[in-house]
Parts: sequence; structure tokens; C-alpha cells
Amino acid sequence: MSVANNSQLAVRGLAKAYNGKIIFENIDLDVRQHEAVVLIGPSGSGKTTLLRCCNHLELPDAGTITLGGDPIGFTSEGKKLTERARCRQRRRIGFVFQRFNLFSHLTALENVAIGPHRVLGLSRRDAEERAATQLARVQLSDHAGKTPKQLSGGQQQRVAIARALAMQPEVILFDEPTSALDPELVAEVLEVMQTLAAEGMTMLVVTHEMGFARKVAQKLVFMDGGKIVEQGPPEDLFRNPQTSRLRDFLKHLH
Repeated sequence: MSVANNSQLAVRGLAKAYNGKIIFENIDLDVRQHEAVVLIGPSGSGKTTLLRCCNHLELPDAGTITLGGDPIGFTSEGKKLTERARCRQRRRIGFVFQRFNLFSHLTALENVAIGPHRVLGLSRRDAEERAATQLARVQLSDHAGKTPKQLSGGQQQRVAIARALAMQPEVILFDEPTSALDPELVAEVLEVMQTLAAEGMTMLVVTHEMGFARKVAQKLVFMDGGKIVEQGPPEDLFRNPQTSRLRDFLKHLH
């Protein structure tokens, strides 16, 4: 299948079901290089599963995913990759989870450095230098020596973002990164994400934060019932939704 021009991440005909229940089917989606794409939709519409399929944390039942033109989960000849080979591919795709998934016994610096050291093979010193740079990027230099329990939820999520950045991924997937945070901590995480988008980080974001979606996304994608119902520039979808499903979704939010 052809990859859309300039697409960094391209999804074609993707389908996934659990125990006979269709989660989504025939999904086509493009994330261009340096683009921030935001996925919105009601709970259960398939957004998180789609995200997890993009780096084969979940294996799709049908369809293809390519990153920079390279098939994810398969060789260029269509042969299924081993789990070890898929793990190597995942180095190219950052993932920021709802729950921060930090190692509780490690400091913030150690949490960020562990991937570059153990996965990329950097020396401990080089890995920690890279980790320090990324912690500074998310405004946490003063907290590098703290363990997760000494950090607020917003700070923990920023450590998780720094951890993803330290692997120097080609795209970062964000799965509702503020949903586990107290309301007063949401803004600090969204501010970091907004800065990354302004810097040209390629991002695919699942979120319920409509203000962020409106302000940051170059493309907004509305999913419902396992299908992409509408997609386009955020202002077009917010101001003039073309389907009753999106109109009802937006009305419910307000």
C-alpha cells in the first residue's frame, strides 16, 4: 500500500476485535512529520486500542501500519517479526501512558536514563547526560534526584514524557496523558506537550482536553463506534461539525 505523501505514521485498513466484538475496523489515518494529530471521541470508541496497535503493544487483526515508510510488525516482504524485533522497532515510537509507569525505586534521572543505557547501549554517563537534558526540557532539573513518590502526579507524567524523549523517537503517542491527574496539575503537562508540538515533534494524542485539541492540533480526528467519523482542521470540526454524532459529542462536552 502506498504511504500518503510526507506521512511519518500511516495506518491503512486497520481492524481489531476482542472475543468477536469489533473494536474498530477499516481505519485509515495519517500523521505527517512534525504534525500534532489529536484523537477525540467517547469512551469505548477504540482510540486507546488504535494507539496501542500503532506500536504493536496490541496486535491488529488486519491492516498495515508504517513508520517512515517501514512496516511496523512485519518485514518489507510481509513476514511477521519476532517479539524481539518488534521491541527494536518500538524504540522509534515513544509512548506516554495514562498511568505514568515509572520505576518506583529509581530517581527521576534514573527513570529517564534507563532506556538509553539498557536499550540504546549508551554508557551510563552519556545516558544520564541525555536524561538530564530531557528533564530540563520538561522543567524538572531541580527534581532529578527524587523518586516518584516524592513527585506530584503532574511531575511524574513530565518525567514519563522526558523518558519518551530520551529515546529520540520519530513519533510520540500520548494516551490520555492527563486523565489520571488532579485538575490543578493538568495545565503543567499540557504546557509541556504544547511546547513539544511547537518545536515540531510528531505526535498522536488521545485526549479529552478540548482546549488543547483546539489550540495545538494541526488535525483533529473524531472516532465513534470503532470508526473515524470526521477529521480535519480543529476549527472546522468545532465550528461546523458535519455529522450529528460529532455535534452531539461536542454539545455533551459543553
